[in-house]
Amino acid sequence: MGPETSDDAGVYRLSPELALVETCDVVTPPVDDPYQFGRIAAANALSDIYAMGARPVTAMNLAFFPACSMGPEVLAELLAGGQEALNEAGCCLVGGHTVEDDELKYGLSVSGTVHPERIIRNSTARIGDRLILTKPLGSGIVSTAIKGELVEPEIEAEAISWMMQLNRAAGELMLQYAPSACTDVTGFGLIGHCCEMARGAGVTLALQLDQIPLMAGLVALVGDGMVPAGCYRNRDYYASQLDSGQVDPDRLLPLFDPQTSGGLLIALAPGEAEQFLAAASMAGIFARPVGEVLQHQALPVLIRY
Repeated sequence: MGPETSDDAGVYRLSPELALVETCDVVTPPVDDPYQFGRIAAANALSDIYAMGARPVTAMNLAFFPACSMGPEVLAELLAGGQEALNEAGCCLVGGHTVEDDELKYGLSVSGTVHPERIIRNSTARIGDRLILTKPLGSGIVSTAIKGELVEPEIEAEAISWMMQLNRAAGELMLQYAPSACTDVTGFGLIGHCCEMARGAGVTLALQLDQIPLMAGLVALVGDGMVPAGCYRNRDYYASQLDSGQVDPDRLLPLFDPQTSGGLLIALAPGEAEQFLAAASMAGIFARPVGEVLQHQALPVLIRY
């Protein structure tokens, strides 16, 4: 499995019972604290493995570090945060590489394993499936406000908590309910990843606007103009693939927001979706129904309100 349908990771069959799942992701700091940044970046990279229905087994650090302006203690904290996330995932760090650069960046190359017949793709949603999202939207917008020092501490803390959270629990739970498709919501925003999922399967995804969860304080931050450039770029690119009717454009901005370490978008048959939601609630796993899969229509994504 290669890049043909923009899946979250590549897959290489090693044997009839075992396939290697590989991904790589590097991000710039969405927060100021290096330890938190390290954990967020690792959670973000691991997410691709969970989205494929796989288990992460090894990882390699990829650090780009401005040694001329930051001390080695910053790099140590950054890597410690990444290690904490890997420990929680049960994933073994086996090496890495550091490059001196003008701008701080960090990420990981992660390898996982899966049975070749149990791979979850982003291009196999079925008509009638329900769509479930496992984290609220808004990390890009809140991160912009954090950089501008224009966000309340409790809103900042909640957003950081969401970004540091692994998708492990939600990813492992979904495997018990035969998901037809899955992707993680990251840089292209919810709309962008819905477009990929819809085009890959030849269907249309209908999103219920008032059911889409948003991080605390997001509406006010949008009103204050705390919107990253990537959000507008996503909107410019994907707006023509979206039937949003007469919805106020500002209400749609969070749906284009580029997420760092976003949640999983899972397609499940109606009965399995209800069981998954009930099980997630009992286990304390965040999960919200946000739409359904329809027959192919004129555009890949439809907004209901």
